[in-house]
Amino acid sequence: MVDQADINDIGSEDSPLRRNADSLSNEINWFARVVNARLRDYFPKESFGINEDKDRSEIVTFNEATNDSLVDTTVPDLSLDHSVYADFVKYYKLNRDERLLLMLAIIPHLQPHLLDVFFSINKSLGRGYTEFGGIKGSRHSGFIPTIETALFLLAGDNFAHRFKLYKLFEPDHIFIAHNIITIDHSSGNNEPYYSSSIGISEEYVDFFTTGNLRKPNFSIEFPAKRLENQMSWNDLVVDDYTTKQLDELRIWLQHGRTLYEDWGMRKKLKPGYKALFHGPPGTGKTLTAALLGKLYNLDVYRIDLSMVISKYIGETEKNLEKVFKKAENKNWILFFDEADALFGKRTSISDSHDKYANQEIAYLLQRLEDYPGLVILASNMRNNVDEAFTRRLQSVIHFQKPQSKERYKIWTGAFSSGCLPPAKEEVERIAQQYELSGGSIMNVVQFASLMALNRNNNEILVDDILQGIKKEYKKEGKIV
Repeated sequence: MVDQADINDIGSEDSPLRRNADSLSNEINWFARVVNARLRDYFPKESFGINEDKDRSEIVTFNEATNDSLVDTTVPDLSLDHSVYADFVKYYKLNRDERLLLMLAIIPHLQPHLLDVFFSINKSLGRGYTEFGGIKGSRHSGFIPTIETALFLLAGDNFAHRFKLYKLFEPDHIFIAHNIITIDHSSGNNEPYYSSSIGISEEYVDFFTTGNLRKPNFSIEFPAKRLENQMSWNDLVVDDYTTKQLDELRIWLQHGRTLYEDWGMRKKLKPGYKALFHGPPGTGKTLTAALLGKLYNLDVYRIDLSMVISKYIGETEKNLEKVFKKAENKNWILFFDEADALFGKRTSISDSHDKYANQEIAYLLQRLEDYPGLVILASNMRNNVDEAFTRRLQSVIHFQKPQSKERYKIWTGAFSSGCLPPAKEEVERIAQQYELSGGSIMNVVQFASLMALNRNNNEILVDDILQGIKKEYKKEGKIV
């Protein structure tokens, strides 16, 4: 999101939005000059190029586009540029080819008309130039570049340079590894890999323009919801042993990066931290995950397994890959609630379905090991989770039902500051007498508070609390 202060200050020469706009404008103008130079050198007798001096694209002669044959295509100096884009380029030490590729990917989002030149018709064939690559989108009416477009722009017909550029599209390059540049080869049909379309993730479009990363929306393309909570870490009530285990997890969140980078343990330790939270419903597993993120200003995403798990072979892995791919290098906490549905025990292989189910678990194991952030699996029963997963966990933390001491603490912190709760000794008696989880206690408090509001007063009656407890016991098949 763009801050209102930034909107009000957009006219200021030193506002973040103005710096980003000026920096990208300069880089796009440089990109246009490079395109014109490439077209002039590759097609010396043709007459098309980008008119970089206007706010629209049109077919012009090279003399009109560049003014002379000595157009300056020197890489712009960003040493004094403090925009988000410039800081990104300097941090990753991007070279000329990498910067041009980044511009090629982002231009369809900022000035799509600049790529219309690649729609030019080869008069001798009556169709577009194969060298230009590119496709036309179903909704986007402009030119969508492919890897072939990038190779033509950066290398022309220089095979040696072209082969060198292949590394820009390898999985370990910063653009692909961090999901900055996206490659879509979904069309398949034995078409050349380099005919795959390239783009830039929406998050980085936002990042380079507004300085912020967009939060992904919950959808079939990203089946996870962001967990938020108004409580603080001090509001979490668990037993002393669980607190000590959670302290270890908190310490990793605070010092894990120092351990890997400054202490040089990246080569010796596997990336990330994996934990299993197990225990009855309502004992604080989801709340703890949300509060861990809040404590260290990290986004926590709860994966919706109903949208992930599929009966069709290979679909579950594809759905999960959308989450992991989006989460890479963002330091998100991934929370798998009721994880035994996904990470349950493997079956013995009796048919082809069992074989693929076990392959699915093998994929999950690898993906868990590769994820550099915190992954939390939550289950009501520890034994429901496959041992292959538990062996790879750094922590297995039991959330038991609170004892009387913890229950009393939950009761005393549960009531609104705007109400009159029962006397301390009454609350203490209720905490000792009735075994309830934290979630159940909050349900009782909500019920009793609504009863008070219905009486048009703010006094919480013991009778209402007891009535709420009966409701909770009845849900669990118990009798008060």
